Amino acid sequence: MLLKPEPIFAAVEELRRRETRVVLMTPQGRTFNQSLAAELAASGGHLIILCGHYEGVDHRVVEELVDMELSIGDYILTNGAIASVVVIDAVARLIPGVLGDERSSVEESFSNGLLEAPAYTKPNVFRGLAVPEILLGGNHPAIEKWKHGKSLERTRLNRPDLWRKWLESHPGDATE
Repeated sequence: MLLKPEPIFAAVEELRRRETRVVLMTPQGRTFNQSLAAELAASGGHLIILCGHYEGVDHRVVEELVDMELSIGDYILTNGAIASVVVIDAVARLIPGVLGDERSSVEESFSNGLLEAPAYTKPNVFRGLAVPEILLGGNHPAIEKWKHGKSLERTRLNRPDLWRKWLESHPGDATE
């Protein structure tokens, strides 16, 4: 089942502005990631996201209307609506003012090519599990060094693909 071109062309032509980017969610698209989310957020933010269903959309839509084809991963969903929500959320949170605190989107997984360090909150001890002592001392340079080390460790263990990229671009930073 393919979506017909007529209603899609009519909708896009009605909604498109000069700064609009038309995105088609499709498994054949470029893999969506954090840097692409930042690029879309910085581009003005007016997106029209098209979501195919089952077999997708008539290819004339892609040829004439679509600026970018996006995929959220190497698997198939029944439709692109679920994938579009992922893109919308990732892009929207990078638009200034959306999160309330501009620092909220800075020190996170993928913001620097690594996974984020573990995070802790109160109580300092819960069921015998303690917050690491280094985080309680107020020594901010030591805390940053600890976080960086944990970030490296998490990335190495959980995401070997990101770890390899990190090593290629930061050869002297593998064991800090």
